[in-house]
Amino acid sequence: PTATAAASTPATPAQAAAIAKTRLQVAPIVGASVEAAAPLTAELQTRARQRGVTLVGSTDQTATHVLKGYFSTMSEGKETTVIYVWDIYDPSGNRLHRINGQQKAASVGSGEGWPAVAPATMQAIADQTIDQFTAWLGGDGAG
Repeated sequence: PTATAAASTPATPAQAAAIAKTRLQVAPIVGASVEAAAPLTAELQTRARQRGVTLVGSTDQTATHVLKGYFSTMSEGKETTVIYVWDIYDPSGNRLHRINGQQKAASVGSGEGWPAVAPATMQAIADQTIDQFTAWLGGDGAG
């Protein structure tokens, strides 16, 4: 509940400026299947645009932050939990911040692991990630 309230609070001019000058590079996702990573990546791009964050490609030298994601799944009964950790680095490779969490969802089909993870689950993780990233940027992260 608190994350939603924070995300809907309008950014101050200083926060908006910090977010506007951010150029975020998303490193290849570690641990997730290509099929699971596709909706995550697409939603990261959509949400970043909504929040005013510029995403840059892997060869872009102007990145101000690099986002590296590590994913795993845990299947239990009819539910699959996606566990995720995002490390935010500066261009020199110094870790600045960590976002982590888990998203539980009903398994799709009869599979376990990545085949059981619905695109909507990965999209929800992408939304939370960008929201937490911009909240961090607007707070201490703009330092």
